[in-house]
Amino acid sequence: MKSFFKKLKLLVLLLFTSVFYISCINNSEKFISEGVITFDAEVINKNHPFAGLAPSEMTTYFKKNHFHSEMSTMGIFVSKFITNPDNKTFISMVRLFDVKNALIENEKAINEELALYELELIETDESKIIAGYNCKKVIAVKKNQPNEKFEVFYTNELDIENPNFSTPYEKIDGVVMKFRLKKLDLEMEFTANSVKKETVDQQLFELPKDYKIVSKEEMREFFKSVQ
Repeated sequence: MKSFFKKLKLLVLLLFTSVFYISCINNSEKFISEGVITFDAEVINKNHPFAGLAPSEMTTYFKKNHFHSEMSTMGIFVSKFITNPDNKTFISMVRLFDVKNALIENEKAINEELALYELELIETDESKIIAGYNCKKVIAVKKNQPNEKFEVFYTNELDIENPNFSTPYEKIDGVVMKFRLKKLDLEMEFTANSVKKETVDQQLFELPKDYKIVSKEEMREFFKSVQ
């Protein structure tokens, strides 16, 4: 009988060790600092003048704490965004046929824009799985429109420092996997559908030389011209 219990304990120990080992492997594969996140994208206000130009997907490339996001409408209207927390800049790029414009915002300009979309973030005990990652739920309340609330989900299972620089979610210590953003008065909601480990070209985080640098007013006029 003692021999049987010893064998049983050994078997349980082996099973536990195997599960723990597999779990560690899976977690290490998920806890990445470089790769690609694909998001489903949806316009909040379907009657907005820019709604027809809005894409249905966003691809975000990340390398440590640098981000490059791209959205495209039929390959004709392309918008790209580069986030660089090291030099505190946010670059917006738009391409329509052969026209390529870029807006470079410094920390002051970023904060001025964020003040227009300031959020109160309320932590909850709820969670859900998004794109294979455990995500915590936050309730976001618009400070200038307290009756407007929406759900935000973020994960701590990606190895990225300061992932929310230049966004209304900077106080969240994790990568947002479901969230809203507002640029040039167009509000959209993004929900991650996949995360892949991938080597990302450093050039993605640099402004291409063939883009013309414009002011915020010039960028707004450009958008008005394509409505």
